[in-house]
Amino acid sequence: MNATIINLIIQLVSGAVGGNIAGGLMKSLSLGPVGNSIAGIVGGGLGGQILSMLMQGGGAGAGAAAGGLDIGSIVAQIAGGGVGGGVVMAIVGLIRQMMSGEARS
Repeated sequence: MNATIINLIIQLVSGAVGGNIAGGLMKSLSLGPVGNSIAGIVGGGLGGQILSMLMQGGGAGAGAAAGGLDIGSIVAQIAGGGVGGGVVMAIVGLIRQMMSGEARS
């Protein structure tokens, strides 16, 4: 299997996990398990790609940016995917909450 595909799979899975963890921590923004997972998968893909682009400029991230499978790049993919998944889930949850009129100032 190509290292780039493996990195993408890691990002998507960690994004789904990150979305569900964020949904568990922020109950008012939670989209439910399926919604959290879908938002997390999207965010995991986006977060992982953004992290890869940022790491291309740094010497330490050259292995991850080149699609390497060393432990550092795997941890970076998990972190980028998890954080991205949590952020996108929170954003989608906030938008849903605002559109339903639940958020009142």
